[in-house]
Amino acid sequence: MKFTLSWLQDYLATKAPLEDILATMLKAGLEVEHVEDPAAKLAEFTVAHVTAAEPHPDADRLRVCTVETKDGTKQIVCGAPNARAGMTAIYAPLGTYIPGLDFALDKKPRKIRGIESYGMLCSTKEIEAGEDSDGIADLEGDWKVGTPAAEALGLTDKVIDFEVTPNRPDWLGVQGIARDIAAAGTGRFLENPIRKVEGSFECPVDIRLDAPEACPVFAGALVRGVENGPSPDWMQARLKAIGITPRSLLVDITNYISFDRARPLHAYDAGKLKGAVVARLGAAGEKLEAIDGKTYEISEDMCVIADDSGPIGLGGVMGGQSTAVSADTVDVFIESAWFEPLRTARTGRSTGIISDARYRFERGVDPESCLDGLNFALALIKEYGGGEVSVARVAGAPPAQREKVVFDRRDVARLTGLEIKPAELKKMLKDLGFSIEDAGEGWYLKVPSWRFDIEQSADLVEEIARLVGFDQLPTTSLPMPEGGRKTVVTPAQARIRKARRVMASRGFLETVTWSFMPKAFAEMFGGGQPALTIANPVASELNQMRPSILANLAQAAQKGADRGEQGLRLFEAGPVYLGDGPKDQRNVVAALVRPAQERHWSGAIAPYDAMSAKADLFALLAELEQPPARFQVEAPRQTHWHPGQAACLKLGPKVTIAHFGALHPRVLKALDVDGPVYGFELNLNALPMMKARANKTKPVLERSDLTPIRRDFSFVVDEGVPAADIVKQAMAADKKLISDVQVFDVYQGKGIEPGQKSIAIEVTIQPANETLKDKEIDAIAGSIVDNVAKATGGVLRG
Repeated sequence: MKFTLSWLQDYLATKAPLEDILATMLKAGLEVEHVEDPAAKLAEFTVAHVTAAEPHPDADRLRVCTVETKDGTKQIVCGAPNARAGMTAIYAPLGTYIPGLDFALDKKPRKIRGIESYGMLCSTKEIEAGEDSDGIADLEGDWKVGTPAAEALGLTDKVIDFEVTPNRPDWLGVQGIARDIAAAGTGRFLENPIRKVEGSFECPVDIRLDAPEACPVFAGALVRGVENGPSPDWMQARLKAIGITPRSLLVDITNYISFDRARPLHAYDAGKLKGAVVARLGAAGEKLEAIDGKTYEISEDMCVIADDSGPIGLGGVMGGQSTAVSADTVDVFIESAWFEPLRTARTGRSTGIISDARYRFERGVDPESCLDGLNFALALIKEYGGGEVSVARVAGAPPAQREKVVFDRRDVARLTGLEIKPAELKKMLKDLGFSIEDAGEGWYLKVPSWRFDIEQSADLVEEIARLVGFDQLPTTSLPMPEGGRKTVVTPAQARIRKARRVMASRGFLETVTWSFMPKAFAEMFGGGQPALTIANPVASELNQMRPSILANLAQAAQKGADRGEQGLRLFEAGPVYLGDGPKDQRNVVAALVRPAQERHWSGAIAPYDAMSAKADLFALLAELEQPPARFQVEAPRQTHWHPGQAACLKLGPKVTIAHFGALHPRVLKALDVDGPVYGFELNLNALPMMKARANKTKPVLERSDLTPIRRDFSFVVDEGVPAADIVKQAMAADKKLISDVQVFDVYQGKGIEPGQKSIAIEVTIQPANETLKDKEIDAIAGSIVDNVAKATGGVLRG
């Protein structure tokens, strides 16, 4: 939001310098972004007097001017047709940058057709101070030589640009800004109430509301016999200062009131209206050719302004071309309505229209300002464009006023620590526009119609603290907890922290990727349900909550590879989403490696593969106090893993803990990622919580001095039997004495029947207190054979 200092002074009586006003704005929450000083941009340009203007001897269109400047008398060659003796012009000395032409004058005199020129006489367009480009500026008035050009052109008014917060739509008008600055203690607020303009005839344009839920109130009046010429200079200057290009009197007045009082209006050429003006909902198939020259499709939930010819505007967003005012407009109908904010926002979003009216209506325009805005426009039109004004028509009524807010003044001290006298509290609240009914400690406050953000006592406390200044809030330290400081971390949070440290220690780089992805990618990873589709995505393609982190990691690794990074090892600890219920979110640790061919003087380095991913996964589980031996390895259950090069990790027959291995080449191709790519994804929520130990002291190391005994077994089983089943059954033969079981050979071929395979294991038996006898060892071996045969059907290979 931009405004000029002189504009602000229409509503703020103050002698405070600009610096104090800016400090007050910052204190009151109006965060100033930039202050533009037009005079600073024109500092090099000054007033000069042309004392002579003779034709150039070698060019018909050039004149050789003698000019009195701040640097003395100068000879300047000028090509402007209006250059003449006796005029007051704008002078640019040698070396000056000309912004409108985007070049700088030479620092030395330049010969133009053989005659030296010592500077330049400028038009207002050339110095970006106006639109006049037919000739050099011919200044009116008795200006002294050397007077700054900005002063002569009336461009000394500083422009303030500040950030408007979404909850304060009243700051979108200069009047609302002045009210808060005055309430904060800098100056006195000048309300400047609008007087009613009395009409001299009945308005011939009928108004009708067919959709009061979209447009509760509509006011309008006709002015006939208007001269729609240029707006007054002061209005044009203010509009130009804030970046609005003046168009015509009628257009400029509606724009001016929108910025002056945050009250958008619209002007219709009454001669182009057909029948009554109706506020209704749109109909399927309707279209509107808007004043921006584009045609928009109208839906059934949009608020439409229409006449007998069809839609002539989108309520609160933009008017139509068919009834737009022009230089030929004689009779004008002024609309001042209030449109429901959410519907206006939806209309603007679906059409893509960005307008000052939409910006204000979707945030909330004062519903009580319809008649004031209308009367303000009628008064300005009558003053500067003439004409006769009709009696105003009003259809509907503003939304019902809100209930009074109960304000407990003790809340100020309770919530902020500020001690403020009741009289000061009353003054600040009244300055903001609240009316107060005093009932002791509790006050009943009527909220102004332009304040949509006040709902409870705490909101009023925030207003008080804002006006006093947040820097005035007392600083009080929180009491120290008894027994020293303690870190409160849940077991789940502690598990995630530990997982991050483990992965980082194993050479992985932590990433944070989007929690969403394209729907096509989500479907490849088991997601894509309608319930997980994002209604308002940050980007059109990122429209689905992620069911897995691996797709994001794979794309990140590919981006790194495209930039020359080889051998990337990435991980992320974060949520995935399997549904839209509160229990459908899972915390996972996903890791991904895009191996690179590394060279080393000692020879080839073993590449990263599915077994490497398994090793990283099992190392992580071990650090999370999850003994890897308790899990079972099976074929992958998810289709985005490469069959034969991936597996899943299960805890019992139903609970899947993790997947690891290589991603499917089909999935990598769809992601546009070069393979192979390996990794794992561990579901932290599925891991059982280990029982908390009474202390963190490590248990006594139990170590036997007896030599371990190792026995090899080779079983012939069906080729579909996992080796892990044999290992599990061998370990179960004697859990006290068998310390380890390792697979060291898998064989299919000569000597083995088709459809079968041989799996060889090494069993380590660790005696505890005494050396085992042959009978005890044979008994353990027999148990191993029996367990494997019973569970898998395997027989010892002969």
